[in-house]
Amino acid sequence: MTATALDVLRSLRHASTKAGVPGPAALIGDWWDADAVIAPSIEIRAGSAPPDGTDRFWLGYCGFDGSHAPAATLPACAGGLTERLLVLRSGQWRHVSVDGSPQPAWVTRAMDDAALGRVGGNPPCSGSIRSESHWSARWLPPDHAHHVEAIVKCLEAIRAGDIYQACVCTRFTGHLEGSALEFYLDLTGATRPAKSAFLQGEWGAVASFSPETFLRRRGTTVSSSPIKGTIAAHADPSVLSASTKDIAENIMIVDLVRNDLGRVAATGSVRVADLLTVVPAPGVWHLVSRVEAIVAPEVGTSRLLDATWPPASVTGTPKLRARELLAEWESSARGVYCGAVGLAGPDSLLDLNVAIRTVEISPDGTLGLGVGGGITIDSDPEREWQECLDKAASIISRQSGRPTSRSVR
Repeated sequence: MTATALDVLRSLRHASTKAGVPGPAALIGDWWDADAVIAPSIEIRAGSAPPDGTDRFWLGYCGFDGSHAPAATLPACAGGLTERLLVLRSGQWRHVSVDGSPQPAWVTRAMDDAALGRVGGNPPCSGSIRSESHWSARWLPPDHAHHVEAIVKCLEAIRAGDIYQACVCTRFTGHLEGSALEFYLDLTGATRPAKSAFLQGEWGAVASFSPETFLRRRGTTVSSSPIKGTIAAHADPSVLSASTKDIAENIMIVDLVRNDLGRVAATGSVRVADLLTVVPAPGVWHLVSRVEAIVAPEVGTSRLLDATWPPASVTGTPKLRARELLAEWESSARGVYCGAVGLAGPDSLLDLNVAIRTVEISPDGTLGLGVGGGITIDSDPEREWQECLDKAASIISRQSGRPTSRSVR
């Protein structure tokens, strides 16, 4: 029986603690053309950004920057390097090592434990893994009046011709009691986001439940899949596909992505591979497009990020002016939110999400969850506020997790 990614991650956490080595980090969902990528043991340190030309695998995050608001609680970026990964493709786990070294014995035991439904060598419980810890989260909503005021200012800037569109954001805050890993496991199992991730270190933890791909690179091919346009999951998705406001918003950001990639792409290679597809995500429907480009082999990760950072879908058009105004309008720093989480590696491998639906967890349990939405001339402030609540609902509606038996199927 093949163990699920969630059970493997839990088992590796127990095994790494027992072995006295750094814990695992995980990317679960659509990553590296697989269903999960897990580093069995990796030290995630503050200040480590994706490297150029690395011969190892980097897992980490880069936070959004440029805010005049008070500093966020987590480091601006954090990451770590590892020689080995566990990759789940086509229902089978594979050990990938950059130097060809074999899978460590403790990792093999942890994988076996996960497949047999036991953690830390404990006997299986009716073919399931039993969680050994629980968690609870308390959330406080953002300031409604301040967010609506920021949207009104954005609309005024659009009418004045200063910008065409901007992503105005706000922030839920809260406190977590218990295990950050169990919090991530429970929410990932319940919502199954497209590009979830879990990173942890002495600096805190990041639990990302993102539906959006920022940059995906394989060799010389780079793609980005911006999300713009959202309605609640209970609504008719055809309403989204027919929405003048949401279509305009998406196309404006597609043009911005085309411009960003065009800074480093081969002339004539930038193309829109998919436009305005309605896609389900936890709690909502989204409009998603995909832009592709060809870059020369000598274009490294840092140069690619310089051209495209921060993600187009969470800034606005024109990008530089939108960022200046957003820094004035928003009352809290975005932190990790609206940055990117993911993987870099040999042969120009790069796979990053947009860090939306992403929870920041400080060492003392303080929680942060950014939410926002794109504002165009047709935006209604109260509807935009409701969109923020809809986007957060899949995370804040689940406020506790108790020790329960989990199927390994």
